[in-house]
Amino acid sequence: MPPTVDIFPDKVLPNNIYDVLNEALEQRKKESLYRSLRVNDDFASDFASDKLIDFCSNDYLSFARSEKIKQKVRAFFQKEFYANGSTGSRCISGNTLLAENLEQQIAAFHNAEAALLFNSGYDANVGLFSCVAGENDTIISDELIHASVIDGCRLSRATRYKFLHNDIANLEEQLKRARGNIFIAVESVYSMDGDMAPINDIIELSEKYNANVIVDEAHATGVFGVQGRGLVNAAGLEDRIFARVHTFGKALGCHGATVIGSQVLRDYLINFARSFIFTTALPAHSLLAIKCAYEQLTEGDFDNTALHSLIGFFRKNFRVCDGITLIDSVSPVQSIIIPGSERVGRIAELLKQRGFDVYAVRSPSVPAGKERLRISIHLHNTNEQVNELIQAIDTLMDTGDGV
Repeated sequence: MPPTVDIFPDKVLPNNIYDVLNEALEQRKKESLYRSLRVNDDFASDFASDKLIDFCSNDYLSFARSEKIKQKVRAFFQKEFYANGSTGSRCISGNTLLAENLEQQIAAFHNAEAALLFNSGYDANVGLFSCVAGENDTIISDELIHASVIDGCRLSRATRYKFLHNDIANLEEQLKRARGNIFIAVESVYSMDGDMAPINDIIELSEKYNANVIVDEAHATGVFGVQGRGLVNAAGLEDRIFARVHTFGKALGCHGATVIGSQVLRDYLINFARSFIFTTALPAHSLLAIKCAYEQLTEGDFDNTALHSLIGFFRKNFRVCDGITLIDSVSPVQSIIIPGSERVGRIAELLKQRGFDVYAVRSPSVPAGKERLRISIHLHNTNEQVNELIQAIDTLMDTGDGV
């Protein structure tokens, strides 16, 4: 229970704030929208008999559990001295040759002029969108864009329009009423639906209206493009994009993010992106993990075709039945629409009881009526595990437990 006002003997809290907070939490519980934290012992208990099969995490390439990458990071630490922390922001004491060289490595990998590291994908999107557009400018974003992009747009004070998901005609309607510098914001692979943006059509339209395209490649990094360079690379459009955001906490299995684009953009972000300027820089361990993950992508034995084969196996064998829909996607994100927060939460819990770690996505993370099981496919999954998951879902639907 939260503390009561008795701990403040000489004060009375205004508006009885704990009652207000508790009321909001109770309302979430009534609507089956309450969030709570659970401990993930996936790596601490590899030999536990009750370990759940991972169909939940964003570790698509299994890099987070890669012993090879772990050993490479340790080898770097043994070879050279690195401080435990970065000691400050990169604008003061936290900049290092390691960070500068890593940015050059990342920029070269993604065929870009420059790159700038951020502490997370959230920081990258908030920092980029909040400063690159001003109150006389316009940002037009897909209605399913990441929350971090929305927050960045709000901070920018630019006019923001939404267009219907992947709807080019509706995007053009918004472009016709845009003013000032115009930015179009999309995800290359959408985090909750797993489908792809029509990048080619968006670029053609952006050039017609002199708009700047920003692509969040969070769920495409490591999965699509040559050696996992992303969907923009796969489409051959790298030189026609204003900025790309690649995050490292998903397929690359570590932490942080980068904004890649021109040298002018990098210099501008160093001077105006508040989430870059006013935060302690990533420590050496994080930088080395990013470095080793990128080196893994460029090694001759890197191959993600098995991941795509497993995705195809899931889609081929999944049985659609009344009341559920499998969203069209060739990415590791396979979402099964099961309307109703209480219902989808119950099914996720039943699947966990059967040994599968799946995640129920409820409103408001997705629109009401579009609640879903978000199934993530990984290189560490097997055909047998995927088949067992499909059979478990079938059983729940056939017996009525999923109703």
